[in-house]
Formats: sequence, C-alpha cells, structure tokens
Amino acid sequence: MEELEKAIELRNSGNLKESNQLLLNLVKKYPDDAVINYQCAWSYDALGEESNAVPYYVKAINLGLSGKDLEGAYLGLGSTYRTLGEYQKSKETFSKGIQVFPDNKALQVFFSMTLYNLKEHNQAMELLLNCLIETTSDENILNYERAISFYSDKLDKVWK
Repeated sequence: MEELEKAIELRNSGNLKESNQLLLNLVKKYPDDAVINYQCAWSYDALGEESNAVPYYVKAINLGLSGKDLEGAYLGLGSTYRTLGEYQKSKETFSKGIQVFPDNKALQVFFSMTLYNLKEHNQAMELLLNCLIETTSDENILNYERAISFYSDKLDKVWK
C-alpha cells in the first residue's frame, strides 16, 4: 500500500508528526488492518507518546499480526508498558512474546529490565547474563562463558 510506505518513509526520515498523521488517517480508513495499527503504535512511540501507542499495539496483536511485525509489537508494547510503570502488564507481554519468539534476544533483554523494575533482580541478571554469553563475540567474555553461565543463577550463593 503506497500510503503506508510513505508513512514509514516519513518516519524513517525524521518527519514523525507527518508520519503519525498519515497513519492515523489510514487507521480510520482501515481500522481492522493489523499492520497499519502496528505502524500507528510505532509512530506514537517514536513521538514519545507512549500512552497513545498502547491501544494500537494491543489491537494489532489481537487482529492477528504475524512475523517480524508481531515480534516488534510484543517488544514495543512490553517496553511501552514498562516506561509507563505498568510493570505487570509489561511482564505478561514479554512472557507471551518470548513464548512465541524464544530466540529473540532483544525481547529477553527488555524483559530483564522489566524484571528489574519488579525487583526480580536474580531472574533479571540470570536472563541478561545468559543473553550476553549467547550473543557476544568478545573473546574476553567468551573465555569465561562456562563460569558466567554457572554463576548466572547463583549470584547470592556464597561458597565457604
């Protein structure tokens, strides 16, 4: 769809308000289009208007968004809930996203931030440390991969 492509192009070139306005018009024309709702949510996030993004993310997911867009919607909605202080909703969203996309490390990293906000520090650190050793190419970290993995869920344990 030409108008949708134009809205995305506008966002990518920094014309955030113009992109958002075009997407709002598209949502009015095509209220049950999951991709348009997702792009509209994203446009609100780009504007720093997170609370306006939420209903569009939710609707996009409920309308059956799929693939990379669904991955992005789970990340966007979970992160948006976190920035709004709605940590339990963020946790639920990230948990669903990780269930559907278990290999998406960005979802896991953002989820660890939510766990931190929920004072679930041990789980947050374990997840983050495992993401680090699974994705890094840094030789200094890789030299200690086994130790980091071993200690990732034993951070409070003291050996005497």
